Amino acid sequence: MDAVDPSPLRRFVIAKHSITSIFDQLLDFVKDGSAFVDEAWRSEDLGQVAVEEQSLEMQSCAIKLTTIRDVLLRRHMKVAFFGRTSNGKSTVINAMLRDRVLPSGIGHTTNCFLSVEGTDEDEAYLITEASTERRSVTTVNQLAHALHMDPTLDSGTLVKVFWPKSRCALLRDDLVLMDSPGTDVTLELDSWIDKFCLDADVFVLVGNAESTLMNTVRNQHLDRCVGFLADELKVVGLDDAAGRIFFVSAKEVLSARMQRVQGMPETAETGGALAEGFHERLREFQRFERTFEEFISQSAVKTKFEQHTVRAWQITEAIKGVMDAINIASADRKICCLEEREDLRDRLDFVRGQINRLSASVKERIRTLSDDVTAKVSSALTDQIRSLPVLVDEFRADFSPTQETLLLYKTKLLQHVEERLIGGLDHRCSVGVLRDIRDAQSHMIDAVRPLLSPALQEQLSTPAASFELTYDLGLAALCADFQENIDFQFSLGWTALVTRFIGAANAKRALSGADCAQKERSTFRDEMVVSIATGLVSVTSRASMTVLVIGGVVWRSVGWRLIALSVSLYGLLYLYEKLTWTDASRERALKQQFVEHAAQRLRAIVPVASSACSHQVCKELLSTFSRLTQRVELSDAELEGNIRQLSFRIQRLENIQRRSKAFRNRATELETQLEVFSVQYLQEN
Repeated sequence: MDAVDPSPLRRFVIAKHSITSIFDQLLDFVKDGSAFVDEAWRSEDLGQVAVEEQSLEMQSCAIKLTTIRDVLLRRHMKVAFFGRTSNGKSTVINAMLRDRVLPSGIGHTTNCFLSVEGTDEDEAYLITEASTERRSVTTVNQLAHALHMDPTLDSGTLVKVFWPKSRCALLRDDLVLMDSPGTDVTLELDSWIDKFCLDADVFVLVGNAESTLMNTVRNQHLDRCVGFLADELKVVGLDDAAGRIFFVSAKEVLSARMQRVQGMPETAETGGALAEGFHERLREFQRFERTFEEFISQSAVKTKFEQHTVRAWQITEAIKGVMDAINIASADRKICCLEEREDLRDRLDFVRGQINRLSASVKERIRTLSDDVTAKVSSALTDQIRSLPVLVDEFRADFSPTQETLLLYKTKLLQHVEERLIGGLDHRCSVGVLRDIRDAQSHMIDAVRPLLSPALQEQLSTPAASFELTYDLGLAALCADFQENIDFQFSLGWTALVTRFIGAANAKRALSGADCAQKERSTFRDEMVVSIATGLVSVTSRASMTVLVIGGVVWRSVGWRLIALSVSLYGLLYLYEKLTWTDASRERALKQQFVEHAAQRLRAIVPVASSACSHQVCKELLSTFSRLTQRVELSDAELEGNIRQLSFRIQRLENIQRRSKAFRNRATELETQLEVFSVQYLQEN
């Protein structure tokens, strides 16, 4: 009797599942995209590849999608039935549900708005608008009793009836059927329709057409209904209006279906297959059901999903625009970073090349300056040694031949001479050397300054004039072995004459050797001393013999008076020199001996002293250049750090580009899914 075909209502369920899946993907996609845009916006070091407005737009899209998705999950196909009281609205619904779900009968049966939808539970229940309390409904009579006995239920109240899906196949496909009070119950029906039925996908007007047994009357009803739909309501064209009108016997079909379900025999009296014309009326009702299901499915899909699909397209287009903008901004920023990194690399190569060339130039200049300092100090110290007698003669201090006084005198003399020597060197060399050092340092700074970063250039300044050239002659150590000889020595004495003829050094060795030869030759230290002493004794012996011979000749020639006179003069001269050998004479002798000794020692250290001064200058200049090269190294390290930062930033920008492209491609894929959904469910006729 009832052909079992796949219900067109499944199309809505499948479409709902499909669009919900798309929106789930879209929502996850937008959330990920929102996090990506927010991250790009908050990365200030990337140069504003994204802006706050884009982040807010992504967040807004996520909120919209969340709202739409929640709405989609609650979406049902909704059909509202209207008609006058007792015209069979509830009976039609029951016939479609193949069960007596709603109470029906003669009179004002439905006194409020009733919605019927399926539940996965095993028991039926209802919920009133005024309370969330569930009321159990096991039979139709119980439902009717509850509706009539509840004083709070009026015509403007909604009662939701939840009927087990296991007992009604029609309710398994997200279908909600809305039964309404009769249109003749109250004048407030329009406001109640606005309240409960504005979201309905299909409206079914049920009228009493029992008199349509005659074709003439049936045609009159048909014409009237066509005009009502096409001309008055303007919901369909004249050509399609006739296909929206059905003449059915819902009560008869319901009775037959109930008998079939309950296994009762079908009779003409109770209706069913044996009733006259029943099969034709059943086919008409089945055509109504099929058309109803197809129409409600198409209408519900369009009304429920079309606008959301359009909004989803708008959202994907907005997201593509955001991702395109981020991609372009990151690409532009990456180009700037690449150019900046290339400039920094060129700068780094330039700095390293310049510092290498500058190092060679500075070292050559330092060497030249060091050589000049060596020459200057050597020349000045040589001149100071020549003027040593004058410096010693200028010294004034208490002099006494005692051992303690002599020691103090020599110490002060050494201090005086060293101070005057250093003062002379400082006067002749230091000013020029320091000027050369400052010039060399200024040259280094001027050469290094362009190689530094602006921050380091601001910190760069001319070195403070703290360097002083020191002259450490160490005169006390040099003259530590000085031994003065201030004992009286007659100018015509034996020792003086020997010294005058053979030199002081030779005379000293000769005299000491002669004395030792007379005492004991075996005490000589080596053969050289013995040879020298022997030679000198031979000379003095011959000299004595010569003096005696000459004296004898003179005695015979000039006589004893001349000899006596000569001896007297010799004695007077000795007495004079003895009497004039005062402390002043001793002081002059000491100074003269000191000059000879100090000059000899100083001449030996001229190369050492000048080299020491040159080393000081070299050390100072190398220290200055070392500090400058350290600053250049800091600048190099800063450049390298900036290059690394730019490389890392470029990688991040490239990552943003890749991710923005991936998001855009993902948006395009979702648009493709939306397009497929639209073609499959929204563009069918």
